[in-house]
Amino acid sequence: MFRRREPVPFAFVAEADRFRSNVTPPPRQRASRAQLLGQSLITLTVVGGLAGALLFGVPALQQDSSTSSRVHQSEAHR
Repeated sequence: MFRRREPVPFAFVAEADRFRSNVTPPPRQRASRAQLLGQSLITLTVVGGLAGALLFGVPALQQDSSTSSRVHQSEAHR
């Protein structure tokens, strides 16, 4: 790649990587008890919903062995 030999038109662009701000952001406010309680209730609701979905969903996805054995037995009697 070729480098430009002409100067950069704006000095602050050339010095942008060395610039450090002396302004500090304000400190973060701590969450109140009500906010912490709300966040924990939301978390518990989401986790409970996922656990309930697994609890009811996994047995529904499994094949019922009793119905398949009945089908095989009735075909054997024919």
